[in-house]
Amino acid sequence: MSVTTSSLPERIELSGEGVVLRDWVEGDLVAMPELFDHPDIAYWTPIVSPFDEAAARARLERDRQMRKDGTTILLAITVDGGAPLGEVMLRRAAGGAAELGYAVGPAHRGQGLAARAVRVMAAYAFEQLGVEQVVLEVEAENAPSVSVATRTGFELLDVPPITGEEKGRAYVLQTWGLKRP
Repeated sequence: MSVTTSSLPERIELSGEGVVLRDWVEGDLVAMPELFDHPDIAYWTPIVSPFDEAAARARLERDRQMRKDGTTILLAITVDGGAPLGEVMLRRAAGGAAELGYAVGPAHRGQGLAARAVRVMAAYAFEQLGVEQVVLEVEAENAPSVSVATRTGFELLDVPPITGEEKGRAYVLQTWGLKRP
């Protein structure tokens, strides 16, 4: 089955679980390097490193293009709609599924922000986009992300691992799934 690319809303704000997920805006460009220019994020995610204000602008422009293309949503994780503390991503996938990803700035970890954002974004995927399954692709050695997967009800799927190389290092991703309630 092909990937669904029907339009996505131009503006999105989701709330629940004590978080507000909102669109990235120009005013966030100065805060993004503090969130994403960190060795953990460089190691575990495809986010560019070093991550400076030019990288932030490129990410914002790419975010807007992917939304316009109907494939991907990137939202800032906040507690009140204000300062961004991290990001959650939803990408449409084949077979009626959606993939989620997330990154939380180092100063904001340990508050359950990623897990709460994943639950809110998964609910959006099921209720508004009609997907049948939401997946997370996580390296087994990434203990914080494995913890997010288990705390949010995802189960390790019996599918072949995804292998590749990025930023000069090999990776092996396990796929975790959550079916439509």
